[in-house]
Amino acid sequence: MIWNKIRGEFIDIIEWLDDSQDTMVYRFERYGNEIKNGAKLTVRPGQSAVFVNEGEIADVFAPGMYELKTENLPILSTLQGWKYGFSSPFKAEVYFVTTRRFTDLKWGTKNPIMLRDPEFGPVRLRAFGTYTVQAHDAPTLIREIVGTDGHFTTDEITNQLRNLIVSRFATIIGGSRIPVLDLAGNYDQLGEFIRERIKPEFEAYGLDIPKLLIENISLPPAVEEALDRRTSMGVIGDLSKYTQYQTAEAITAAAENPGGMAAGGMGMGMGFAMANQMAGALNQPQPAPQNGAAGSAAPPPLPQQVAFYVAVNGQQTGPFDLNGLRGELAAGRLNRDSLVWTQGMAAWTAAAQVAQLQSLFASAAPPPLPPGA
Repeated sequence: MIWNKIRGEFIDIIEWLDDSQDTMVYRFERYGNEIKNGAKLTVRPGQSAVFVNEGEIADVFAPGMYELKTENLPILSTLQGWKYGFSSPFKAEVYFVTTRRFTDLKWGTKNPIMLRDPEFGPVRLRAFGTYTVQAHDAPTLIREIVGTDGHFTTDEITNQLRNLIVSRFATIIGGSRIPVLDLAGNYDQLGEFIRERIKPEFEAYGLDIPKLLIENISLPPAVEEALDRRTSMGVIGDLSKYTQYQTAEAITAAAENPGGMAAGGMGMGMGFAMANQMAGALNQPQPAPQNGAAGSAAPPPLPQQVAFYVAVNGQQTGPFDLNGLRGELAAGRLNRDSLVWTQGMAAWTAAAQVAQLQSLFASAAPPPLPPGA
């Protein structure tokens, strides 16, 4: 009796000190949900308090300090039949709703999104980013999502919100027709457009989505590697000049490595062949661009005749084209057993065994005399 009297002298205080970073809704726990007449209610900045009577939303309080009486509990007074005030404790559930913004929430595609790119054709994209969420309608949030959950956190709803974002992202990116290579320049516009599209769906849960950011949209690794190779080709520029440069570097490296020269002059012959090919490429006129195109309408260069080197008395001679070889054949410095070599051959070979030279020896011998001559 004495303890009950002393306890009745105390002023009842209802408040919630939020020391967490992810609690969206917290139910104020009271034994038997009894609240004393004239109790003090404290709602801090970033909070709102919602009174629930037997499962029905009653009064909602914004930040401030209140003394709970009939005057500031009009809905609860009506629900409980307080026509002329009340003096005894009453029962009600009090839910504190966090109205501050929850930031750095993650979203991303679990599986690649298939779409048709105007430049690359069918491609697969992945995307991820962040968003912020904020409770803007506490009664709707409790009614639609929280229910009777006494401690509702962001983890309990982020999966659903992420699915909404990814679904709308796939629809919007697929219908935008923006080339993949231009997406990076449209992250801000895409993020804002998606946010506006899904805002009504968030509002149906009593939530608002103040910000949505796209951090990255990526292609499969194999496609990215192909793009890197394409970029490298663009950096190199003129491939013919690059080939000439590589050939000159190879000749210089071979000259600085005497051990790399094959016996019998084969290495030297290859060096001369490379030099001859490079010289031909340097002397070849470049096609002039036509109609603004970068030379795409010019005909290809004429095919170069194959040049052969001939071993004469242990010495390398040449190179000779087919006309030059005919002269060597006529002068007796070339016969069927003479060793010859040209670029692409693995070793020096008898001339008669080279398919390209068989026509020389076919016509080298005169035809037989006619009968009676």
